[in-house]
Amino acid sequence: MEWLNTSIDWLTLLFQEWVVVYFQMLPEALQTVILIVLKIVVIMVPLMLSVAYLTLAERKVIGSMQIRMGPNRVGFFGYSLAGFGQPIADAVKLMFKEIIIPTGANKYLFLTAPLLSLGPALAAWAVLPFGEGIVLAEVNAALLYVLALTSVGVYGVIIAGWSSNSKYALLGTMRSAAQIVSYEIAMGFALVGVLMAAGSLNLGEIVNAQRGDYGIVSWFFLPLFPLFVIYFISGVAETNRAPFDVAEGESEIVAGFHVDYSGMAFAVFFLAEYANMILIAALTSLMFLGGWLSIFPASWIALVADIPVLSWVVGDGIHWFFAKMSFFLLLFLWFRATFPRYRYDQIMRLGWKVFIPITIVWLLLVGVFVIQGWFGLGAA
Repeated sequence: MEWLNTSIDWLTLLFQEWVVVYFQMLPEALQTVILIVLKIVVIMVPLMLSVAYLTLAERKVIGSMQIRMGPNRVGFFGYSLAGFGQPIADAVKLMFKEIIIPTGANKYLFLTAPLLSLGPALAAWAVLPFGEGIVLAEVNAALLYVLALTSVGVYGVIIAGWSSNSKYALLGTMRSAAQIVSYEIAMGFALVGVLMAAGSLNLGEIVNAQRGDYGIVSWFFLPLFPLFVIYFISGVAETNRAPFDVAEGESEIVAGFHVDYSGMAFAVFFLAEYANMILIAALTSLMFLGGWLSIFPASWIALVADIPVLSWVVGDGIHWFFAKMSFFLLLFLWFRATFPRYRYDQIMRLGWKVFIPITIVWLLLVGVFVIQGWFGLGAA
């Protein structure tokens, strides 16, 4: 192992003497731009890999629930590795497929629509904190930024269906637009409840408002439980996932708004759906389940503070944030394998006649809680 240690020492010295020195010689404005780009790359590369491998996880989880194998052939370098290479194979296949633009379609809007769906789902990560101080842009109005960006995604769906010049695609678009707008109202009210409880629009401050001596008991999902449930279910509907996937009801309107898309244009819509799933899981974890906060009480964490590995596992950290996100992503997959698709009238009834009235009533109760000082924000 001596050669390995020597190589590491040599690379470290090279980095310190060349990269750091030359970087410091650059203008300050250019240094700032380079650092921002590096941070974006550090966030985007794992995110896109997560999106790709979430498709494999979905096929594996649903296969297990239905007593099937799922993808298990494509691997790397002659080893199947339980189908671990399947997302890469799918991506390569889609890259080489032709993008066919229908006759009579608006070419510019037809190609712009997938980007409008994927862009907001990625841009929202600029203000999402992964841990204490680990965030690309510390924005005080982060919650408003996220709410605005997630609302833009519907335009990608609407433009895709309209620009295709297809009646099936347009039917899917109308369904999707009405559904997304309906459930965005309930999601917005749920976010207002979080804002009232935390007293801040900053996502980092919202997480810290859930910090307490009793661990999981201090999180917002308990006092805001109806809003927590409504927000997540509305997030499932917002992403057009089963059982709310009437916009892509293949038994009725073939494939909905993206029926005329192929190749990488279709793949971008596919990526947008899974990127939005990860975003909803992350937001739910931050706003209701304490983000990177540990589930254990502070007294338990203090007991193992001197034990190297255990203190890291038990204490607050980014691993708790990823664990909570994984739990919600599992629920997304579980729902698809379990529930039959809702009728369209049932979806509209649930959004307008059930979720919105419940959120309004609970917001009034949260207001009373705040005035009484239950969240540490009201009267002394």
